[in-house]
Amino acid sequence: MARDGYTGRGGGSRRGANGRSDRYGDGRPEARGGRSRAQGAGRTGGRGGYRASGSAYGSGRYGGGSGSGNGGSGRTPGRGRGIAPRVDLLHSDMDHENIPRRTVVAGFLGAGVLAAVGQLLDYQVVNAQTYRDRADERRVSSQTLFAKRGTIYDRNGNVIAQSVECENVYANPRLVEDVDKAAKALVTVLGMDEADAREKLTRDKTFVYLKRQVNEDLATELAGYELKGIEFEPSIMRVYPYGNLASQILGVVNIDNEGISGLEAQYNDILTGTNGYLVRERARDGSFIAGGAYEKVEAEDGADLVLTLDMDIQQAAEEALAEAVEGAHAVSGSVIVTDPRSGEILACCSCPTYDQTDLSNASSSDMNLRVVTDSYEPGSVFKTLVSGMALDLGLVTPDTEFAVPAQIKVGDDMVGDADDRDYGLTMTLREIMRRSSNTGMVMVGEKIGADRFAEYLDTYQITGDSGIDFPGENQGTIRARKDYDGSSLGSMSFGQGIAVAPIRVARAVGSIANGGIMTTPHFVQAKGGERVDWSGDEVRTIGAEAAEQVTSMMVTVVDEGTGEDAQIDGYDVAGKTGTAQRATEEGGYAADIYMSSFLGFAPASDPEALCYVTLDGTPRGSNAACEPFVPIMSKALSVLGVARTR
Repeated sequence: MARDGYTGRGGGSRRGANGRSDRYGDGRPEARGGRSRAQGAGRTGGRGGYRASGSAYGSGRYGGGSGSGNGGSGRTPGRGRGIAPRVDLLHSDMDHENIPRRTVVAGFLGAGVLAAVGQLLDYQVVNAQTYRDRADERRVSSQTLFAKRGTIYDRNGNVIAQSVECENVYANPRLVEDVDKAAKALVTVLGMDEADAREKLTRDKTFVYLKRQVNEDLATELAGYELKGIEFEPSIMRVYPYGNLASQILGVVNIDNEGISGLEAQYNDILTGTNGYLVRERARDGSFIAGGAYEKVEAEDGADLVLTLDMDIQQAAEEALAEAVEGAHAVSGSVIVTDPRSGEILACCSCPTYDQTDLSNASSSDMNLRVVTDSYEPGSVFKTLVSGMALDLGLVTPDTEFAVPAQIKVGDDMVGDADDRDYGLTMTLREIMRRSSNTGMVMVGEKIGADRFAEYLDTYQITGDSGIDFPGENQGTIRARKDYDGSSLGSMSFGQGIAVAPIRVARAVGSIANGGIMTTPHFVQAKGGERVDWSGDEVRTIGAEAAEQVTSMMVTVVDEGTGEDAQIDGYDVAGKTGTAQRATEEGGYAADIYMSSFLGFAPASDPEALCYVTLDGTPRGSNAACEPFVPIMSKALSVLGVARTR
């Protein structure tokens, strides 16, 4: 701090009358002419704290002794005590300050320079990209150019799902001049809620979507209103020319054109293209600057799919199934039609179904393709596979006789037949199949034995995935061999005690129709213009002779057995009925609630189509499923151009 009242060794003040500090050898200050700053009434002479007039020289330690002139006598501070000096950074003696003024000023300037340099480094080096992004957000508009999803065709080249151009309608609320007019137009043309429209139109933003995926006609109509601040951007939306036909197979896409169910999800990577973008510069108010920054990268469309479906057979299947579910008072139903020689799925559906263009009323269960996603006890349809095991092992022939009792013990329960007879019968294996005898088939299962039975379940791939190209396959409930109990073999022999997705049963029985060769069920025939080869997954389940013998017994079932209602004029049909009790959550089976099913293929001599019908929650037996089988299989044979065999 400045020491303005300093006392030198000579006892006098070091400051001269003119304010300069000159030194003689004796320490006396020199007054270099002119008036002393101490003169004049009431003024303080020098910085020593004394008041005097006339000569700047005074006596005493403080230089404050008596002085001549008109300023009166000088005042001397208390004896032995100095007056605390006052610091004035602007006018202090820079030569004798503890921290000179120039150092303080330089420090402030240096700190300012360092702060400026630090800020500059932050802007240009440390967070440069962040600041660029923020500037671009305010200055640059980036618009997505949506790629078209690949088109989906049926086996005949009919378009069943495609992407079409549409418009996303958005607003720059800061440019909207007439909110009332704009809101009214949005309500009239787009069907928006008025309150929602007004809220969006008055947001403090430069961009807000009003409605996405608006068809071209409506967008053109809205554009005719010439609303300031309402803009359009090109977009893509999925359309289905056949309406909700095959909706459970095709599935749906979300607002961003991503597949979320069905084949749209299964093949999303193939169907999805690569979006492009359009970058344009805009002013502070959000309007685009003519001649400003501009960059455009075109979108790349997705690859197309050709399915194995035939939409004529698909329509026949959906109509017949819906009628059967209603007529049989069933809770639900499902159908699958395949070519057992190749595994191609010609039709597949569940009832109830849904409309993929309006998901507001769709339940998740209605969106399920139950053939794949649900599992059931297959009931007597499973007897075809058990017969194939026994025949393939050489344990029996179709004419092998069994002394079949009225009831037989399975675990702790007694099992009987649907005819409720109280007497035994001698039956051949063919007769057991014709009558669909549970007690007789338990005896066949006992001949096979638990170990070999489990091995054939693996061979039929009942215990594994079917390989179908569809998401969400139900794994079912199949006991491992080590977990068999006293009732497992007997109950599974007639199709109970085991829960399987219908697709696996259809695939396994399809191997019987195909001479013992099991193919992989699939929906896609070609993708991206290249045909898909599914033959690599073919596997033999039973020998050709055993398969022919099972087929022969299945023809008997339709010609004169429980499947008589499945006969089709002009064709030999092989089939098997099934009636399974429905298990309850508490254990055991519900009374008078059944799974009614029928699986058949035709022509039996050279099968080209297989159809499996299931009706869940019916109060009736297997005949209920025969009724929809006939129109569905008849349509399939007609569409495929199969010649009559009878």
